[in-house]
Amino acid sequence: MPEWLTPDWPAPPRVKAAATLRTGGVSKGPFASLNLGTHVGDDPAAVAENRRLLAAALELPSEPTWLNQVHGVNVVTAVAGPRSAEPPTADASFATGPGAVCVVMTADCLPVLFCDRQGTGVAAAHAGWRGLAGGVLGETIRALDVPPDQLMAWLGPAIEQEAFEVGEEVRERFLKLGADNAAAFQSNARGRWQADLYQLARNELARLGVTAVYGGGYRCCADNKRFFSYRRESRTGRMATLVWLDR
Repeated sequence: MPEWLTPDWPAPPRVKAAATLRTGGVSKGPFASLNLGTHVGDDPAAVAENRRLLAAALELPSEPTWLNQVHGVNVVTAVAGPRSAEPPTADASFATGPGAVCVVMTADCLPVLFCDRQGTGVAAAHAGWRGLAGGVLGETIRALDVPPDQLMAWLGPAIEQEAFEVGEEVRERFLKLGADNAAAFQSNARGRWQADLYQLARNELARLGVTAVYGGGYRCCADNKRFFSYRRESRTGRMATLVWLDR
């Protein structure tokens, strides 16, 4: 039976959301057990069964709009009906009606969910450091076409600052976005930096006008019982963070 987290945000009742854990599926080895990614080398039949189990457990209204994620900023409309065999290349999706399920896959990168206070639109964004620096959250908000002060965001499972080492070039990119980002980096003994994805995302959301921000505080790299982590294992599965509108 798939296991998941239910976002702790005051979303309208018709907004449904979940962030899967790594447990409750059928995959073996480094992908044990609820791997939902088709691109990581897992048995395709196992991934298909994991996705089927998840859809049944969450009572999803349709097959999620799975994405070919490339750490970019493209945003697509999630669809409930027929679609092409190849998933769209994008790092976020949105929906403004019931039936379509937005989803992003992660294994350290930050998943960010959005909904508006009226429950008329939802979105999911894949926000690793490249996506954050590139503006994926802003593009997602623009796609929803809702005033930012009417939105709320939830930050799902991501790598913790203690495990996320980056170089000076990454820090410099974020400092160009805002001086407040300096506080999201701590120097280490190797002359590099420990980056706080959660703080960087909160800073970006504040700049974009989204002040109702929930979630955060997860530790994907340290918590190997609940989460996949690419930084920890490199060959590993992917978790899914989903959001949709009920009828």
